[in-house]
Amino acid sequence: MKLTFYKYQGTGNDFVVLDNRSGDISLTQEQVAFLCDRRKGVGADGLMLLQLKEGYDFEMVYYNADGRPSSMCGNGGRCLVAFAQFLGVVQEEAYFIASDGPHQAYLKDGLVHLQMIDVHHVEELENACFLNTGSPHYVQQVAALQELDVFAEGRAVRYSDRFKAEGTNVNFVEHLPGNKLFVRTYERGVEDETFSCGTGVTAAALAASRSGYQSPVNIKVLGGQLQVSFEKDGNSFKNVFLIGPAEQVFKGEITL
Repeated sequence: MKLTFYKYQGTGNDFVVLDNRSGDISLTQEQVAFLCDRRKGVGADGLMLLQLKEGYDFEMVYYNADGRPSSMCGNGGRCLVAFAQFLGVVQEEAYFIASDGPHQAYLKDGLVHLQMIDVHHVEELENACFLNTGSPHYVQQVAALQELDVFAEGRAVRYSDRFKAEGTNVNFVEHLPGNKLFVRTYERGVEDETFSCGTGVTAAALAASRSGYQSPVNIKVLGGQLQVSFEKDGNSFKNVFLIGPAEQVFKGEITL
């Protein structure tokens, strides 16, 4: 099987993207993992299919780098909106369905604004918190984040008794002056630190709002800059938007 694929990245979070509007593409877990392999395949943090879905502009189907179907990916969603615009499926606005439900998005001034799910509960843990922003996220505030061993510390949390069965993404957050955060994330499914995690920075921004951070929160990640805006209503959050760039890197063909 010969596949035409596109490579997209959003603040260093990179994806293999496939146009499956015809419905002809069906991949095994092993094939997805091969395509995402950085030494033997194309190389990516995940793989996405853009598919047709009645009532929506398109459907987002997302797989982690290990080949397994995954929960929502924020940067992936932003990249797929940019891909949909490239294909002519949408213009400046999009309405699509993902694993966590419907999403609105719009493109403005070179940035993709993606509406995330409402969040109604933030669980307090010892020295951290846990919330779901489309994917599960553990959020811990730290100092001197640049020096932290995110792989070792994140893996320890992800495979702890509480989380090892279903897994969780693990975010370490440093509070910076000027309503800004520095966030580094260990992602389940990738089982490593990534350059950026959209649902992760969203979780970090909502968690930081409880310490006085105001919307919009500016966020530094290893792969660039993101922004999260939201409306806070008590312990709930609505009109949550993840904002940042999404870029097509290249197009290619590969035979499976």
